[in-house]
Amino acid sequence: MTDPRPNLPVGPAEPSGPAPSFFEAVGGHATFTALVDRFYAGVAEDELLRPMYPEEDLGPAKVRLQTFLEQYWGGPKTYGEQRGHPRLRMRHAPFPVSPAARDAWLAHMRAAVDSLELSPLHEATLWDYLERAAHSMVNTVDGGAAPMAGQQIPDRLS
Repeated sequence: MTDPRPNLPVGPAEPSGPAPSFFEAVGGHATFTALVDRFYAGVAEDELLRPMYPEEDLGPAKVRLQTFLEQYWGGPKTYGEQRGHPRLRMRHAPFPVSPAARDAWLAHMRAAVDSLELSPLHEATLWDYLERAAHSMVNTVDGGAAPMAGQQIPDRLS
């Protein structure tokens, strides 16, 4: 006599492979291109931020940010191959990143993130990182100069 019950799995389904990286889950290269393009459209018109980019063409800065973000979120390792360890605070130390500059940067990035129309979880995850990173780059008070070359970057501002 044969068993009349269907042959159903007993436990959870086996995963079909590794979970996608954040990079893949949000749309990969095209999503990060859209993010960076929208962000730099705002920076290009910003009187406080634009002078911090010494290159007349923002293209190289766009490439650096995009490759950094893609690598950070699980995409290609291009940034590390071309530039080594990110060393974000060191690379930003020559620029006067004041609370006002941080807020301007965050405003342009907020518009860029919002333009992506990500799922709430992906949006919150990305924004949490960007906000924390921006706060960690502050190295002077509003109107103050950036630290001199070789000078210790303070852990916090008073």
